[in-house]
Order: sequence, then structure tokens, then C-alpha cells
Amino acid sequence: MAFFGHEFCRAFSSSALRSVAIKHVVIIGGGQMGAGIAQVAASTGHQVTLVDMSEAILTKAVKDMGTSLKRVVKKKYADKPEAGEAFIEKVLGNVSTATDATAAVQSTDLVLEAIVENLKVKQELFSVLDKAAPAHTIFASNTSSLPIGDIASATSRLDRFGGLHFFNPVPMMKLVEVIGTSATSQETFDSLMNFSKALGKTTVSCKDTPGFIVNRLLVPYMMEAVRLHERGHGSKEDIDVAMKLGAGYPMGPFELLDYVGLDTAKFILDGWSAMDQKNPLFTPSSLLNKLVAEGKLGKKTGEGFYKYK
Repeated sequence: MAFFGHEFCRAFSSSALRSVAIKHVVIIGGGQMGAGIAQVAASTGHQVTLVDMSEAILTKAVKDMGTSLKRVVKKKYADKPEAGEAFIEKVLGNVSTATDATAAVQSTDLVLEAIVENLKVKQELFSVLDKAAPAHTIFASNTSSLPIGDIASATSRLDRFGGLHFFNPVPMMKLVEVIGTSATSQETFDSLMNFSKALGKTTVSCKDTPGFIVNRLLVPYMMEAVRLHERGHGSKEDIDVAMKLGAGYPMGPFELLDYVGLDTAKFILDGWSAMDQKNPLFTPSSLLNKLVAEGKLGKKTGEGFYKYK
């Protein structure tokens, strides 16, 4: 995907906007998150264009969607196999793929980005798409940690920009955090809320603050567990057991860190620490940094706080 420098922003008055009924969505990023969002949107009758630089990634994304839908059908249409096959065909028929993001956004209601957690890359992407998308098109990011306002600043549609934070795996997780910045119009926010609800998700309204709601509470919790362990006040095994049996959590904090990815946790924590160095909740962890430096990132590499090989 080619990115281009920021050009002069066109002027636009938000007063002429009305709440947009989102029927077509372009999802940028064919990884697990992007493909999951595409599947859910297509399953609820939306037309979806999934965009990625790589045809191979897009082919895999569509294949993974088919596999995921078969699991859905096995439960939902257990006694009606033909109806199940028809459902899969219909859902996949709502999905098209593309490698040219600029062309893909020229007639869509929503552009939702689910690419690498890198502010500059996201800004470059939206700067380009801002010049190609129609005036009514809403932009949104699926970022879990970067400020929505900072991403939106690369565009001329600050009032038509918000956040839609989905959770992995998207078909299973019921929550979407809907984020509005100080510049997001009420019409835009309402459209994002309505779209998320149309996907069958439960929504919560969030301000554009570090980590929104879930990660703002979850990441400090996981990191305090690491610090507790670093101080010698509990083994990782005991801490995990304590939180599962004492607090009723399905995973302990170390198990969850390995599932999320230690590099992802470090990236989020480093970003927050850079924004607010005096906040003790954002203090980096030497143990976490050591594991990441050694390439022990959790389940995806076979070892993190625990070994999986």
C-alpha cells in the first residue's frame, strides 16, 4: 500500500452532515482483527471491502472467515445443513477484497483501519484516504492504545473521525468501545454507535483517553501482577491461580499477557509512559522488557512467562 505526503486540506462544513446510515464499509488490514470485523459486518448484511497490501494475506483472510463461519453454522444450523451452506455463501458474497486502498474508499460510508499500531503509519494512511473518500465518509481506527485525535489530525475530517475498538476474536467478543474526540460530531458518533449495534455488539461510550476503558484498567492490572512477581511477593503460578479462583477471572494476568502478546503489552505501556512519565501505573517493567528482547512474546512464539512447546 503506497502512502503519500500530506497535501493541503480541503475545507468542509460539518453543518451540512446528517447521521450516516452505514451500509458499506472498507476495512484496511487483512489480519486476524480486520478479517474478524469483516466477517461480523458481512454476517449482518453489510457490504464489506477488505483491503491489504498482500493478495496472499487477503486469500488467507477469506479462507479463515470460511472456517470461522463453518463453526458458527455447526451450532446455528445443526439440523439444517443446506441452510447453513446458504448462510456461508451469502456472508462471503458480501465480502470483496482489494489491494488498492485509494480506489476502494471512493464509494463507501465507513473506512475502518485495523493495521499496525504505529501512529505515523496510521496518519500517512488516513492522509491519503482523506483525499480519495467522499465527503460523507466516516473514518475510524481500531487502535487499542493510540490517541484517536492524533490519528485524525492527519485528515481534514476531524468531525467525521472516531474510534471503534473491537476485541479479539471479534466474532466471539461482544463488546465494542466507541470513542469520540473533542472534534467528533454527534452525528458521526451516533452513526458509529448504530453501526456497532447493527453488528450485534454491546457498545460503551469512551473518551479519547489512554486505553479508553478496558485497556486503561486491564494493562495496569496485568503490569501490577508483574511487579508483584518482580518484588518476590508471589510466583506467577500462584498469582494466576489466585486471580482465577479468588476473583473469578477466566485467565490469570500472566496467562493473559502471554495470550495478548508481551510485545503488544510493552508497546502500549511504553506509549503511555512517554505521554505521562510521572504516572506510576505506566512505569516500564524490566522483566517484561527482558522477555521481549529475548523474543519470548507469549503463545505466538511458544514462550513468554510460560512455555507452550
